[in-house]
This record gives sequence, C-alpha cells and structure tokens, in this order.
Amino acid sequence: MKRVRTSTKAIVIENGRLLAVRNRDCEGDWYMLPGGGQHHNESLHEALTREFDEEVGGEIAIGPLRFVRDYISNNHEFADEDGNLHQVEFYFECELLTEVDETCGHTPDMHQHGVQWLKIEKLEQYRLYPKHFQQLFKNLNWREIEIYLGDIN
Repeated sequence: MKRVRTSTKAIVIENGRLLAVRNRDCEGDWYMLPGGGQHHNESLHEALTREFDEEVGGEIAIGPLRFVRDYISNNHEFADEDGNLHQVEFYFECELLTEVDETCGHTPDMHQHGVQWLKIEKLEQYRLYPKHFQQLFKNLNWREIEIYLGDIN
C-alpha cells in the first residue's frame, strides 16, 4: 500500500533574493526550497526547524502558511528517480534569525551541494522546482495568491 508523505518547506526572501538548496545531477545544478519530510509525532513547525538546520545550518522564525502543493511523482520529470511518490508540501514564509553561508548544513541531502541566494528577477535562469515558483515570486502580490496550488511543476 502506498502512503502520502508530508513535507514542509521554507520561503526565505531577503533583498530581492530567494534562499534555495543547491543540488546536482547529471544535467547540472538544480534548486528547491529548504525543508523536508515530517517525522511521526513531529509538528510541521518542528519538522521545518529541524530540516532547515540540517540542510542550511541556521535558525528561522516560521511565519504564515503560504502554499500547499501536491507532488505526484508520476506527473513530473523525476518520476523514474522518485518512484510512485505522493507528497503533500506545506510552504511557510520564514525569516532568518542567523546568517547562513553557501555551504551545506550539518546533515545535507544526498544530492545537495550547498545553498544559494537566487535573484528573484532572474529565477527563470535556474532549474528551480517547482518551476511554477520561477514566475510566482516575481508577482508582488504572491502572498495573496490562493494557498492550494495543486499538482504543479
């Protein structure tokens, strides 16, 4: 029986830049927002605090929930790698409480090669996932967009 996995992600924007985790595959660098899977008996905020520290190495203040996304792997280009995964992702707007550098946190993910600040006006130049975010964060009113995004890429 397949299960649905929950994941929590941080939206950190400062000075016109978006903080992203830098990963690498055979095609080069690709980016996603920091965060990861929720453990049993762990709240979404606890999971995000832990995952952010593991991947980025730093502390955040977690703000409002901004987006909920379904990731159904069979509908995306990573289907071969992810198998038959259905993940529900909760994206929270966050504020950095400590400075971060562009190295990894103390427990980076397998494909992670650092963190990077991406200029909002140039997001389409990066392999940022979900791809929808390349345009979404350019909208000055992105905080007012409907929370549930569906199975977007």
